[in-house]
Amino acid sequence: MKIQSVVPNNRKKAFELRTGAGTYTFPYALLRTQPDSKNRITEAFPDEEIGRDGFSYRLEDGTEDTIHLDAVLEYNQDPAYLNGLLLHRLTVEANNAVAESELSKRELIRRLGTSASQFYRLLDPTNHTKSVGQMLALLHLLGQDVDLVVSSRHGTDPARRGIIGVLGGGPAMTVDQIEAEPLKLSAAQRARLAERLIAQPSELD
Repeated sequence: MKIQSVVPNNRKKAFELRTGAGTYTFPYALLRTQPDSKNRITEAFPDEEIGRDGFSYRLEDGTEDTIHLDAVLEYNQDPAYLNGLLLHRLTVEANNAVAESELSKRELIRRLGTSASQFYRLLDPTNHTKSVGQMLALLHLLGQDVDLVVSSRHGTDPARRGIIGVLGGGPAMTVDQIEAEPLKLSAAQRARLAERLIAQPSELD
């Protein structure tokens, strides 16, 4: 996904971005260097130096800053982006558990009923074709319980909303920890993941 265009909308106090996957907004309030009535945005453009994976903007006083597309996708709760974050967290936990497990990798492959190549694909953080269900099955075999906490968005302090964590590998994350390793899930994603957790994990393909 690349940024095709970005336009500052001073009335909405937000940037409006267009990508091949759709349109997004990003509020001025989240900028590190924020404009004001005496120092307005004069220019905003997809940044070619980072392959259009972000955009840069310039203020009247010449100050510039760059915003990566990941920050935009996280703010907009993009489902594909959030799924990637979730898979990455589960993969990190699985790798840690494999390193600490008394079971050999050959035995893990045998118990999963899969091939060695498929097993190593599951442990590859850059592989985005695996499913959450496959990672949960692997973590279950490694003796790790996945803890999912669902709470209402209304009347709840955002910092108290648990996201997801692997017991034994770390507690459920909160919004306070998002900056270090963001994992906010949409309501629809939480529902789908809850269904997978309730269901008996199936064997890997």
